[in-house]
Amino acid sequence: MTPVELLVERIQNRTARTGVIGIGYVGLPLAVAMAKSGFTTTGIDVNPERVEGVRQGRSHVQDVNEDELRGLTASGKLTATTEDRVIEGLDAISICVPTPLRKSKDPDMSYIDGAVDMIGRNMRPGKLVVLESTTYPGTTEEVVLRRLQSGGLRVGVDFHLAFSPERIDPGNKRFHVQNTPKIVGGITPRCTEVAAFFYEQFIQTVVRVSSARTAEMVKLLENTFRSVNIGLVNEMALMCDKMGLDVWEIVDAAATKPFGFMPFYPGPGLGGHCLPIDPLYLSWKAKTYEFFARFIELASEINSSMPEHVFFKIVTALNQHRKSVNGAKILMLGVSYKRNVGDTRESPALDILQLLRRHGAELFYHDPFVPGVQVGDIELTCCPLEESTVRRADCVVLVTDHASIDLGSVALWANLIVDTRNAFKNVQRGREKIVKL
Repeated sequence: MTPVELLVERIQNRTARTGVIGIGYVGLPLAVAMAKSGFTTTGIDVNPERVEGVRQGRSHVQDVNEDELRGLTASGKLTATTEDRVIEGLDAISICVPTPLRKSKDPDMSYIDGAVDMIGRNMRPGKLVVLESTTYPGTTEEVVLRRLQSGGLRVGVDFHLAFSPERIDPGNKRFHVQNTPKIVGGITPRCTEVAAFFYEQFIQTVVRVSSARTAEMVKLLENTFRSVNIGLVNEMALMCDKMGLDVWEIVDAAATKPFGFMPFYPGPGLGGHCLPIDPLYLSWKAKTYEFFARFIELASEINSSMPEHVFFKIVTALNQHRKSVNGAKILMLGVSYKRNVGDTRESPALDILQLLRRHGAELFYHDPFVPGVQVGDIELTCCPLEESTVRRADCVVLVTDHASIDLGSVALWANLIVDTRNAFKNVQRGREKIVKL
């Protein structure tokens, strides 16, 4: 029996040993899905605290149920380690490591390089390797393949390599790993089939595409589509502000058209692991082909400017109440990048807080998902959302509209509100205090 035939057989009868490198918000849910389907799964991470937490059944990821996690670890179906030597005994490995941008806005490939080096040191015939980290088209072939076959193993024969972009939407109760369609593109057609067969064991719908480069581009198109459309509606918001028009009313009215329009809504800026970063990966790669991605660059410029627009909204609102931002007490509601999650990566709230701090404001915040946050040289801790807290503020700034925030009470108690999400649209009492984006 050839190595690939043996791998397929092991996948089919669930004796294949699976692993995930990087057990963060993407990798841990994936590892849990593998283990739930019957595979003995190992999570590999450089963070010892994260590893120990998984071993003890503690979830550091909001979308992973701790009772479920404890059951999988107790049964031996899921474990975690910082040691890369376990990779030698694994049959299928998914790479789910971060892919940030450097300050120069070019890709930081160090996490992928590190993961691939770990696999390379523990490579043997018969393995399936799948990169899930979002990256530029060509990474799987140019970076991963080159390193894995340097020892003489042949892709599509001795081992199989594919790209399958993660599609995790943190906090989404409807769509999760198992029921979100999975894109798979291999280096060779056989690689595609083996990787797709593997994912079909625990994901409802697997979509095959013609190559790894195509799969890499699919992910970037998805996030660029959102980024550009949000950039468009944010520009509309800036335009409407100059014209004295309500952009929220305009978008809602346009959304009544049953065809040819998809509503996107403005906000204080983009945050999270994908939207502010992924389109710039594509823009960077396009430049290597002497192509300038104007839509992407413009959308990024507009979206990046929104925190400053919010800051000036706050300054103007305070001025109208005969107050200076210097010395003003500002209560921010929500500092995470997204509703009902605790992730502050690239959150526009942090940029707004930095601007306020730089101009002398006294800052405090409430976010039930974020216990503490660093703003420049100071550490802020979450304060309770009480009447005395809200009344103390010269201005309340709503950045992230968590469901747990009692908007009615805030509107009643606040002296002034700057609402960047149109969250107070249904509040009746206190509307005269509210300034929209």
